[in-house]
Amino acid sequence: MKQKRAREHHKSQKSSKNILDEEIQQLKSKYEEVSCANEEVKCFADLPLCQKTLNGLAEAKYVRPTEIQRESILPALQGKDILAAAVTGSGKTLAFLIPVLEHLYVSKWSRLDGVAAIIISPTRELAYQIFETLKRVGKYHDFSAGLIIGGKNLKFERKRMDQCNILICTPGRLLQHMDENPLFDATTMEVLVLDEADRCLDMGFEKTLNAIIENFPPTRQTLLFSATQTNSVKDLARLNLQQAVHIGCGKPEEYKLKKLPAQMVPELLQQNYVVVALEDKITMLWSFIKNHLKQKIIVFLASCKQVKYIYEIFCKLRPGISLLALYGTLHQDRRIAIYNDFVKKSNVVLFATDIASRGLDFPSINWVIQLDCPEDVTQYVHRAGRSARNKSRGESLLVLLPSEEEAMVAELERQFITIHKILIDPKKLFSPRAKIEAFLAQNPELKASAQRAFVAYIKSIFLMKNKKIFNIKALDMEAYAKSLGLILTPRVRFLERFLKKQNNKEVENLIDKKETQQNSSNFKVFHNDSESDDEDLLTLKRADHAIEDGAASSEEEDLPAPVLRKKDKLLTKASLAKKALKKKLQINEKRIFDDEGNEIVDHRKQLQSTLAKEYDDKLKVSGGIDIEMAKEMLQEEDKYDKQRFRELVKRRHKKLKEKLKSAETRDRNGSEEEENNSSSRKEEKEEDDNTSVDLSWLPDPKKIYKRQGANSSPDTDEENVESEHNSRKASNSNIADDESEDTDLEEPANKKSKVTSKLSLNDAEVIAAQLLAYTN
Repeated sequence: MKQKRAREHHKSQKSSKNILDEEIQQLKSKYEEVSCANEEVKCFADLPLCQKTLNGLAEAKYVRPTEIQRESILPALQGKDILAAAVTGSGKTLAFLIPVLEHLYVSKWSRLDGVAAIIISPTRELAYQIFETLKRVGKYHDFSAGLIIGGKNLKFERKRMDQCNILICTPGRLLQHMDENPLFDATTMEVLVLDEADRCLDMGFEKTLNAIIENFPPTRQTLLFSATQTNSVKDLARLNLQQAVHIGCGKPEEYKLKKLPAQMVPELLQQNYVVVALEDKITMLWSFIKNHLKQKIIVFLASCKQVKYIYEIFCKLRPGISLLALYGTLHQDRRIAIYNDFVKKSNVVLFATDIASRGLDFPSINWVIQLDCPEDVTQYVHRAGRSARNKSRGESLLVLLPSEEEAMVAELERQFITIHKILIDPKKLFSPRAKIEAFLAQNPELKASAQRAFVAYIKSIFLMKNKKIFNIKALDMEAYAKSLGLILTPRVRFLERFLKKQNNKEVENLIDKKETQQNSSNFKVFHNDSESDDEDLLTLKRADHAIEDGAASSEEEDLPAPVLRKKDKLLTKASLAKKALKKKLQINEKRIFDDEGNEIVDHRKQLQSTLAKEYDDKLKVSGGIDIEMAKEMLQEEDKYDKQRFRELVKRRHKKLKEKLKSAETRDRNGSEEEENNSSSRKEEKEEDDNTSVDLSWLPDPKKIYKRQGANSSPDTDEENVESEHNSRKASNSNIADDESEDTDLEEPANKKSKVTSKLSLNDAEVIAAQLLAYTN
C-alpha cells in the first residue's frame, strides 16, 4: 500500500511539473505574439500573466491596466531595460511589480536560490507602500519578500536576508548590509528596479548608489520609473542600460529638442498660486484650515523643525480638525503609524516635509498646500501629485512670496505647466498671533522650537541653488520672527559669517582694482611703427599725467577703507573695559523708592568731596582719565570714609554697652529673687525643726531588708517588690496632692507622678515626717 501511494505521489509530482513547464512555455511564446497596442489590452487577463498573478490582482480589485502599465509590462516581460515616466498616481508601482513576479515565476525561483530582484526607493514610506502592494498582488505566489529600511531591527534583517527572493529597500540600509552582512549575496540578482529613479540618481544618493551598483552583476534587467524621469547620459551609463525602451519621456535627443513635452501633472488637478508676505503665511494657513474643516489636506514645508513647530502650535490653538506631522527625525514605527492614520482618516491635516512628496499614494486628498516654495519644477510636480490620483479631482495651492513670484511662474511655464493666480479675501483672514505669543510666553520649550524653526527656514532659503527665485536679502526677518510669536529676532550666525566674508572679499577686490589701475596708468606699452628702427620693437615709456588733487581725493573717497586682518588676541578684562568705553554702554543702576514715590538716596555710594564732583564733570567732557586728579580725589574720599567708619564703631560700642547694662540689671534682679527664696526656705526649715519628731529610735532599713532577702523565697520577693512598688505609687500620689495644694505649680493632671522628681532633700524629709505623724 505504501509503495502504491509513493508511486501515485511521484506521478502527481511529475504531472504537476509537466503542467508548470507547459504553462511557462505558453507564457513565453505569448510574450512575442501579443502586441502592446492600447486597443487590444483592455484588462489584465489580456496580458500574458500566470493565473496566480491574475488571482492576486482580481482580489486586490485591479481589473483594468493604466496607460503606463499597458506600455511597460510587456517589454519588461520580454527582458528589456525600461526607462519610463508617467503622471503621478498613474499606477507605476504595478507596472514594475507584475514583471518582477512573472520573471520569478517563469524562472522557477525558490527560497534556496537567493535574491532575484531588488527594488530601491528613496524614502522609507514609499518602500513600505510598495511592500504592502506586493503582499496583496503576490498573495498566491510562493516567493519570499523582505522590507529593508532604516529604523528597523538590523539583527532581525541580517538573519533573513539570504532567504528573501525580492528585496524592497532604501539605498542606505542596502549598502549597510552589503558592507556588514556576510550572508547577503547580490551576485544572484537578475532584476533591478529604481522607483523615483531621478531622486535615487540625484546628488544626495550618488555615492551610495555607485557603491551599490558595483556589487551587482553586469548582466541584469534594469527598470527605471518616475514622474520626472532623468535623461542624463551619465546616469544611464552608470546603470549600464542596454537598448532601453523609453516610455512617456522620449529619447534623450528628442527631450533636448523639446519635441515630446510629457505631461507631468494630472489633468484633473486644478493648480493655483497665491502671493503672500512672509509674515502673513501662518495667518493664511490658519484661516485656510478653519475654512476647510471637512477636507483632507497636506501642507508641505521646507524643514523638519518648521513642521514640528507648526504642528505643536496648531495643536495648542485647536483648529477643530485632527492634525498629524510627518518628518524625517521621527522614529520609523511612529512614521509608519502616522502614514497609516492619515490614509484611514477622511478629515485631517498632515504637515510634512518632502519625504511625503514622492510616490506615496494617499487616497482622496482634496488640497495640497505648498507653504514654502519648492526648489524646482520637479519638486513642485511631485508635491502637487499627491492630489488628483487615479483619475480623481484635486486642488493644489502654491504659496509664493512677492520676490519669488516672477521667477517661479516663469520656470513652471517653461515646463508647460499652467498655473492660475488667485486673490485672498481679507475678510476671511483670522490672525492667531496674540494666542501664539501667549503660548510661547508660558512654554519655554515651545519658544525654543519657534527659534529653531526660524533659523531652519532662513537656512533652507540660503542653501537654494536658484538665487533668482530665492533671495535671502528680500526677507523681512523681524516681521517673520514676530509672526512665529517671537518678540526678539533670533540670531542667525551662519548668515552673519557669510555676509562678513562677502564684505571682506568685496573690499579686497576693490583694492586690487585700484592697484591695477595705478600700475596701468604709470606704464604704457608702445608698438613700433614702420618708420622706426628695427631695434626699437618694444619700448616702455613713462607717461606723465597731470592729476588734480580733487579728482584723486574723490576716487579715494569712493573706495571703502581697507580692512586689515589682525591676529586673534586674547580677551582680557582691560580690553573688554575699553570696548565698553568705546561703545559708551550705560551701566545698570539700582534705585529704591519709598511709598510716596520719592527716591531713597544711599549716601554711602555717593561721592562726598567737591573734588570728586569736579572730576566727574571733567570725565563727561573730556572722556579721558586724569591720574593725578584721581589720586587726590581718592585721598579726599578716603577721609570721608574713615570718618564714616569711626561713627560706625562708636555706634557698635554704644550698642554693646547697652547690652551689658541690660544683662547686669537682669543678674541683679535674679540674685535678689534667689536671696528672697532662700530666706523663705530657711524660715520654713526652722518651723519644721520645731515641729519635727525624733526618728533615731527607728531601726536601720538596710539591715532589715538584707535579713528578709536571705530568708524569703523568690515568689515572696516578687510579692514584696510589687507591694513596695504599689506603696511607692500611693505615697507619690499623696505627695503630689499635698505639694499641689501647698505650691501653685501649673502642672497638668497626667504629669503628677513627675512632681516627686522635682523635690529637694529638705522637702522630702518634711514630707516623710508628716507621713509618720499621720500614721501615729
